[in-house]
Amino acid sequence: MPTLTVDGVEVTVDPGTTVLQACEEAGAEIPRFCYHERLSIAGNCRMCLVEMEKAPKLIASCAMPAGDGMVIHTNSQKVKEGREGAMEFLLINHPLDCPICDQGGECDLQDQSLYYGSGTSRYQELKRAVAEKNMGPLIKTTMTRCIHCTRCVRFATEVAGVDDLGAINRGENMEITTYLEQALDSELSGNIIDLCPVGALTSKPYAFTARPWELSKTESIDALDAVGANVRIDSRGQEVMRIMPRLNEDVNEEWLSDRSRFSYDGLKAQRLDTPYVRKDGKLQPVGWAEAFDAITAKLNGLDGAKIGAIAGDLACSESQKALKDLMDLLGSPNIDCRQDGAALDTAIRASYLFNTTIAGIEEADALLIIGSNLRHEASLINARIRKRWKMGNFPIALIGEQADLTYPYEYLGAGPATLAEVADGKHSFAETLKKAERPMIIIGQGALARNDGAAVLAAAKKLADAFGLVSDDWNGFNVLHTAAARVAGLDLGLVPGEGGKSVTGMLDGSLDVLFLLGADEIDTSRLGNSFVVYQGSHGDAGASAADVILPGAAYTEKDAIWVNMEGRAQLGRRAIFPPGEAREDWTILRALSERLGKTLPYNTLAELREKMIEAVPHFAEIDVVMPAPWGDFGAAGKLDDAAFANPISDYYLTNPISRASRIMAECSATYSKTKTEGTGTNG
Repeated sequence: MPTLTVDGVEVTVDPGTTVLQACEEAGAEIPRFCYHERLSIAGNCRMCLVEMEKAPKLIASCAMPAGDGMVIHTNSQKVKEGREGAMEFLLINHPLDCPICDQGGECDLQDQSLYYGSGTSRYQELKRAVAEKNMGPLIKTTMTRCIHCTRCVRFATEVAGVDDLGAINRGENMEITTYLEQALDSELSGNIIDLCPVGALTSKPYAFTARPWELSKTESIDALDAVGANVRIDSRGQEVMRIMPRLNEDVNEEWLSDRSRFSYDGLKAQRLDTPYVRKDGKLQPVGWAEAFDAITAKLNGLDGAKIGAIAGDLACSESQKALKDLMDLLGSPNIDCRQDGAALDTAIRASYLFNTTIAGIEEADALLIIGSNLRHEASLINARIRKRWKMGNFPIALIGEQADLTYPYEYLGAGPATLAEVADGKHSFAETLKKAERPMIIIGQGALARNDGAAVLAAAKKLADAFGLVSDDWNGFNVLHTAAARVAGLDLGLVPGEGGKSVTGMLDGSLDVLFLLGADEIDTSRLGNSFVVYQGSHGDAGASAADVILPGAAYTEKDAIWVNMEGRAQLGRRAIFPPGEAREDWTILRALSERLGKTLPYNTLAELREKMIEAVPHFAEIDVVMPAPWGDFGAAGKLDDAAFANPISDYYLTNPISRASRIMAECSATYSKTKTEGTGTNG
């Protein structure tokens, strides 16, 4: 391993480490614009210049491998002058419009020109002007500010896996643009806003709405998919102004999907902010007491078998625990958290987890995807798979709908028949799985939310056992969830009890009272004459079918535990308060239970969490993935002939918050139009 001296400090680094990384290990700060640790090296900006003894000139530390015996100086007069010169060149054409730039206050160019620039310029020539580019409804461009670091191009190509972004022309005339001036078609496009070190690429929805120093910053968890991305919620007063990613190497690294980043305007649209009761066929606003009285009147003396509850995709762990406890007190076995009817059971925890873990994908050496379009269902996991594919020697195969996943794969077939062939060892990819040391499979909800879902799960279990996917130090069996609430619901036992009805059974109109805890992805036309109590944050499908509406809090408005698809419990924190009369969901259920004379045994969030941990101990292990023991699960049965269908038809409109978002509606219209009409280049 090479050992070098940086500013008098001796440091030993791994082979392949750059001089820039070695300098940082030695405690020296190196400015940079083009270099980023997750992207390939470009060496464009020259801000990272350092002096190496015996070298004829300053070296670009980002592009120079660390060598044994090197002596590096990072703060000599020669380095200082070199960096000032590099900064002077970078500012030749920059418009210096910081007062009107959205990047102001969090701009790398602004900060580094202060600390490493000379403070003067010798250039009197006119600055060049560059036309703005169309990158779609999410990315605002001011390309006159661009310093050609190419971070955005490298991210789009290497991480997002789309070739829509690149450079044209040369020298002073070089411009970064999308080819054919079309929208940047990626579910991860918003990350180039974070990567841009200047104000060339900024957020179009956020433009001119706030300055960073005006915002309150709250560290929380994204709840719009099941990945559990770590986010920072920036709010001003009672409004969420933007949502940014936080670093978590084990979950989302430092990336965030566009739906999670840009749906925030939906948090204030179509909100339920007061209770409603249906009178004479119309929902009328009422007080909490009247809403509770209407529910009490219906439940009074009612047999528990005539009561049911469905937990939706955005329900937090605490509200699901309160709902389960209330149903138990009412004597009802009819409860379910599987809105889509997925064949998932609570008997063996490993049967519904992403057991490999998200970070563990990088250790796998073969992958079979079953009934899933990962690009739409879990964009960040798809990016992690692409990252592993780029490392090499990673065969990937797909059973289900064909889609552009941003990496090549072998297409095996469309449905369960192909899965059965692979499980029986009759397909060539079975040999690939058998030879792999750490093979993995991913089963999507498109394969499980079917009439034969249990048989598909059993076939996947058979495959896992046959090809050694599970060993003492590896579990390659993974279920891909699309709902943030699902794993916590299964952990807490929100599945039908003995003699209880599943979602399908509860939607046959046979129940007298049905509680919907944010359940909007169900067929409300099948509710029949059931008295529906909807509790949630938005006026979506469930609310329109309700007889009583209890306004709840969105995920940004409550302290809650979220369990992602790996089984990792994470703490979400309240950034703002719910609007109007809306309340945190568990407090509504606690108050209702008291009115019903069946008071839940907790008065505070801490007491509720104690009961949760008592029932499910791993809820106490925050940000830790507790390994789940392997066992027998799945019910062998007849597999249907129907092909697997991906569960998401429109990536941008998958939940009540994103459906209420004007930004997401614009994205849906833009990208569906692009896909329908094409680019016009196919003749």
